[in-house]
Amino acid sequence: MKKIFILTGEPSGDKLASTAISKLRKNYSDIEYLSVGGYNLKKIGIKSIFELNEITYLGFTSVLFNIFKIKKKINQTVDEILKFDPDILFSVDSPDFTLRVAELVKKKNPNIKTIHYVAPQVWIWRKGRVKKIKKFIDHILLLFDFEKKYFDEENVKNTFVGHPLIDKTDANKIDINNFMSQNKKIISIMPGSRKSETTVLLPILTDFINMMASKDSNYSFVFHATDENKENIVDYIKDKNLKNTDVISDESLKKEILVNSIFAVCKSGTVSLQVCSSNVPSIIIYKLSFINFMIFKLLVNVKYANIINIINNKEVIPELLQGECNAKEIYNSVIYMLKNPDIGKKQLDECNKTLEGIRSKSSSSNEVALILRNSLIS
Repeated sequence: MKKIFILTGEPSGDKLASTAISKLRKNYSDIEYLSVGGYNLKKIGIKSIFELNEITYLGFTSVLFNIFKIKKKINQTVDEILKFDPDILFSVDSPDFTLRVAELVKKKNPNIKTIHYVAPQVWIWRKGRVKKIKKFIDHILLLFDFEKKYFDEENVKNTFVGHPLIDKTDANKIDINNFMSQNKKIISIMPGSRKSETTVLLPILTDFINMMASKDSNYSFVFHATDENKENIVDYIKDKNLKNTDVISDESLKKEILVNSIFAVCKSGTVSLQVCSSNVPSIIIYKLSFINFMIFKLLVNVKYANIINIINNKEVIPELLQGECNAKEIYNSVIYMLKNPDIGKKQLDECNKTLEGIRSKSSSSNEVALILRNSLIS
């Protein structure tokens, strides 16, 4: 029996991995799996060697303060992978954890094929990582076509598989009237998947919601959560006694709620691609600690935080970062765009043109599953 070890480092990677592996299982069932994974991989019956939240850290200072814990987890993970002796080590995103593990595994057992899904963003910072990656990654799977040049330059085997958040799907529609009032205008709120992100953004977002609700009671605010952070968000909202506010984590329901939203407030990240793909106007928000932000500013070589803006080299989607990431600025931006729908329409027109240039021919998960299957039989 063939073996695959699935290595993730946070909920978004866990979700990507589970979707691709589910596709692989449909056509190739005779595979044994083990993982470092979360809720989504567990849901399809794949055991994790420890809880994902034990290694999910955000920010330079958080990593620094937990460096010994992280090193211990890296070594533990390497030992478990070598003991499992897989044909493929399938690592997904979270490069500061997954690639460190992959490098050590490859040194100790060069026969294990290493396939990494979601290339580190070398076009933002640390371009020199590509030279190092080629020493221990056999095949890297890219979300964006423009990334190919960075890996082609170093002769790293790579394949553009497209971004899963903009895959065209024919999923069955859900009647959201069972969950939402028909008379309310929905504003979707994306606060991030990590607890450290939501801890920073929740106070700002709840103040924004209160400002909106005080002016107009016809809005319904829906937090899009992961299964891992849903309870924290629910508890916070209850404590603040917010009205007309819901928290959802079911993926099908989130998609349908988003499609029916008039606007979205998104934490900076790839979820904004899904918002654009759903044809919903939006703004981007993000906030780091002062120290982390200054370190980040010194290291990055792009002007924008959002991928759509980076690709276009201009602010297609408004970004409210750091000091501008506050309730009043968010409120003013949302109200301005709602009162000027032509601005939102122009934003969506530019987003849709951009998405067409980064969408895969089939679907990202299908492409990944095919590559894994071919690697097992080659």
